[in-house]
Amino acid sequence: MLIKSDPGKALKIQYARIAFFALTSICLLCSSNVSAQGDLFINPKRIIFEGQKHFQEINLANIGTDTARYIISFIQIRMKDNGNFEQIDKPDSGQNFASKFLRIFPRTVTLAPKESQVVKIQVNQNNKLIDGEYRSHLYFRAVPKEIPLGESTAKDSSNKGVSVKLTPVYGISIPVIIRIGENNTKVILSDLKFEKEKDNKPFLKFRFNRTGNMSVYGDITIQYISDAGKITSAGFIKGVSVYTPNKFRDIKISLDNKTLNYVSGKLLVTYTNSNDGKSEKLASAELKLN
Repeated sequence: MLIKSDPGKALKIQYARIAFFALTSICLLCSSNVSAQGDLFINPKRIIFEGQKHFQEINLANIGTDTARYIISFIQIRMKDNGNFEQIDKPDSGQNFASKFLRIFPRTVTLAPKESQVVKIQVNQNNKLIDGEYRSHLYFRAVPKEIPLGESTAKDSSNKGVSVKLTPVYGISIPVIIRIGENNTKVILSDLKFEKEKDNKPFLKFRFNRTGNMSVYGDITIQYISDAGKITSAGFIKGVSVYTPNKFRDIKISLDNKTLNYVSGKLLVTYTNSNDGKSEKLASAELKLN
């Protein structure tokens, strides 16, 4: 899975560009004449309940030019070992769904252009939770505009028979995680390998090895260190996760500094997480180049 940096701190739905969270198990039929109905701005992009926290808010804003309506629900997601996702109905072994312990209000939101609204999410029945991590994904599904009864659309003169209009449904989801008990998760980076694509673009491959009872989430920083000890930034990826119950995740990252020849020296990969403005190093590894 080839990943490029996305420095944004919030998520957008850009219609005709994003199709249902890129779930590999879902196929959408799209028309080339799809028009934008609005862009949804979501902040924060992930929700975590731990400790005494039982209530949180999500800020939604329509930054588009059309009024848009969204239905909010929960879906369940499996992360594959290559970082891709697919929707599931039953949890995998070692996976716990959070949705039955959560309440959201409201479940339907209509936003005019530049309008915003708060969605509230609350943990309930927390006395039934045993130690571990529970995860579901809050899904914001756009409701397509309805054409009033009797209003005609452009006809295809080459087809005298019955016409069918396919309307795609777009949406995006964010993870909602409940953590109960002590977090004993650890991460090791292994199997580092430097390669070049056919167009000579450099990239780095490596593996996350996760152990413990919780997911991990953080930023990846790649630095090139010359034989003389000079440090140069070579890549940065924000918001990389390994969800439970996955034990590992393989990743492939493009190196964005094209001025380096990468024929000597070494690459230093650091995986960090930021909490309350404080940065914590979760793992690091080096690859010597020769």
